[in-house]
Amino acid sequence: MKAVRLHQYGGIDVLRVEEVERPVPGPGQVLVEVRAAGIQPGEAMIRQGLRHERWPATFPSGQGSDLAGVDVALGSQARGWAVGDEVLGFTHARASHAEYVAVDDVNLVPLPRGLSWDVAGSLYVAGTTAYATVFAVDAGPGDTVVVAGAAGGVGSIAVQLARLRGASVVGLASERNHAWLESHGIVPVAYGDGVADRVRAATGGRVDAFVDTVGTGYVDLAVELAVAPERVDTIRDWPAAARVGARTLGEGSAACAVVVGELARLAARGQLDVPIARTYPLADVQDAFRDLERGHTHGKIVLRP
Repeated sequence: MKAVRLHQYGGIDVLRVEEVERPVPGPGQVLVEVRAAGIQPGEAMIRQGLRHERWPATFPSGQGSDLAGVDVALGSQARGWAVGDEVLGFTHARASHAEYVAVDDVNLVPLPRGLSWDVAGSLYVAGTTAYATVFAVDAGPGDTVVVAGAAGGVGSIAVQLARLRGASVVGLASERNHAWLESHGIVPVAYGDGVADRVRAATGGRVDAFVDTVGTGYVDLAVELAVAPERVDTIRDWPAAARVGARTLGEGSAACAVVVGELARLAARGQLDVPIARTYPLADVQDAFRDLERGHTHGKIVLRP
């Protein structure tokens, strides 16, 4: 089969699509033929060696966590699945950017009727991270929540989950994404110089919770807006969080099939819109990451093996 491989840390040019042995599902595993697999900013950071102390790579390394596809073989003791089942889920083995991946049976959920492969294959990392951030700040009825990076892969889901919990939401994003935010009941505010004054004007001066999906000063902005540190959550700026006492729930904090299944059902029912920015064939993985690393992507970028 074809799979993404990297043999060293480095830039986009270290990504290769190589012929490798198709995996054989072990006990309690399912072999999935991948139809769609999302890509993440965190994968780019791991590839560059920027997360080595937290998530070291062993070379040659695969890549990818998110996946959706069709079950094609079952390992011994695999339960709850049959060949031909359509599924979505995740792997912790950095292996989903490939034509086939062996997945633990407990990390899969059924593909809901009507949910596209692209959305299903990009739900895990962004969706469960967004879920964790909204849980961390305890967004609920009567709250005003600000989300930085509100049009990105995580932010675009977080703003909707906060709204579903009854909060009023302000989304910080570039002006080209304001119409999308408004269409989902979010008050859009442009980031950049003067953002604190614009947020105060949009909220009447009251902000109860703050979700930072970007880093670069947004924890300090939350403090400037008088948000209690325990209701500030960042998935990027850990030093600032440690300095002010903010939370850092994000990737991994809600990483389970139960949450993936809930998000998939919301998306299938039309209660959660997961924007798909662009799709790329697996062979164009370098182009997909060039696109991602330019930044300002509205929603998810997806590989189609």
